[in-house]
Amino acid sequence: MKTTNIPNVKIGIVAVSRDCFPESLSVNRRKALVAAYEKKYGSEHIYECPVCIVESEIHMMQALEDVKKAGCNALCVYLGNFGPEISETLLAKHFDGPKMFIAAAEESGNSLMDGRGDAYCGMLNASYNLKLRNIRAYIPEYPVGDAEGCADMIHEFEPIARAVVALNDLKIISFGPRPLNFLACNAPIKQLYNLGVEIEENSELDLFEAFHKHAGDGRIPALVEEMAAELGAGNKKPEVLEKLAQYELTLKDWVEEHRGYRKYVAIAGKCWPAFQTQFGFVPCYVNGRLAAQGIPVSCEVDIYGALSELIGTVVSEDTVTLLDINNSVPADMYQEEMEGKYPYTLKDTFMGFHCGNTAAGKLSFCEMKYQKIMARTLPVEVTNGTLEGDIMPGDITFFRIQSTADNQLRAYIAHGEVLPVATRSFGSIGVFAIPEMGRFYRHVLIEKNFPHHGAVAFGHFGKTLFEVFKYIGVPVEEIGYNQPAGVRYPTENPFA
Repeated sequence: MKTTNIPNVKIGIVAVSRDCFPESLSVNRRKALVAAYEKKYGSEHIYECPVCIVESEIHMMQALEDVKKAGCNALCVYLGNFGPEISETLLAKHFDGPKMFIAAAEESGNSLMDGRGDAYCGMLNASYNLKLRNIRAYIPEYPVGDAEGCADMIHEFEPIARAVVALNDLKIISFGPRPLNFLACNAPIKQLYNLGVEIEENSELDLFEAFHKHAGDGRIPALVEEMAAELGAGNKKPEVLEKLAQYELTLKDWVEEHRGYRKYVAIAGKCWPAFQTQFGFVPCYVNGRLAAQGIPVSCEVDIYGALSELIGTVVSEDTVTLLDINNSVPADMYQEEMEGKYPYTLKDTFMGFHCGNTAAGKLSFCEMKYQKIMARTLPVEVTNGTLEGDIMPGDITFFRIQSTADNQLRAYIAHGEVLPVATRSFGSIGVFAIPEMGRFYRHVLIEKNFPHHGAVAFGHFGKTLFEVFKYIGVPVEEIGYNQPAGVRYPTENPFA
């Protein structure tokens, strides 16, 4: 995905050394680490700090200045030996960006006299000092390794760092209040500020005015042609493309005019109840197109849905979507098309659906249609603009970050897949399967009061998302996931 809405991460690698250990241990191990990383992953995303090995507070300041000058927006503190717990944690404190701590393993049983670094021990002191200073840092599951192992750890840190950098420079632009009877999409915005996110809340009347100012925009014809080419044979409503192009340009111009000092943007958009009758279309197709361009747009002014989508976009570096955890799979459909073919029970399956906001590139087929639910009470012609099709089969991660009504951060993550089963339904929709979904649905989604919207990343990114949520301050006990069979949820009835 080529977009300016995803950060480019450059990780400064700073090695540290306790002054009673040989400095050469850290120097040589840092060089070996950088060589291993570049051999496997290239040199684009790292910078080796050459000015010093950090042994003191003076060295800390020298290293800090050097990585800043080199344009690093993330930091790796590498314990080549035991390390100076004060100076190394002060380095993390004063570096403005995501940071990680890793440590060198001993190389050989033949070098345990003068070649022993004791970094295994040093990591304990480093973690203790980070906590004393209230410094957040990423520490891998097993943070001690040889050069190749530490290189892999840094590579795994990259998408975590991208997400943190993005959130620290993100503005969410919203239009209008949540629709009536959609209180589930309404959550306090205080936690956005706690995360470092800015929010610009606008009236849909402001958007309506901006849309009308784009009437006759000279860029519309070329964008209509682009849309028609993307839709191909699915271009069943060509008469609505001009309005959709006008709307897409309105949103893009709004982003550029209103991003202010922020580099990254997500949108929480309005789509009903008055949107259709006043604008004359539904915005679903445009929402999907912007998501494919790296600018996620949530439906129904779902601010935390937009936040979730943005995190998924920067972690996966791919298009995401926002879906309702919508309806159960009928038993007869399961028996005919899934039972015995896939390792899932009926309760492991469900349908993820939204009106038509999933990007064309994530659908097995697509057609521009009208919005069936809205057309039950409105003229069909004002509900055109939705993109219908079955979602592409493959691995997915269903996830969300949310603020509760009393300003507590919660999140969930679940790995699953979209099955290659025809949905026989409408909208952007897929048959999803998540192991132990029925229990996860009851004891995480319902029990923890999550709304019906969930973000979908195309691939398995749970490991990274879990670390992102931890890093930004979601309590570990508030990150729900689908427990395997035999592992009971705290609220699960033991006699059931």
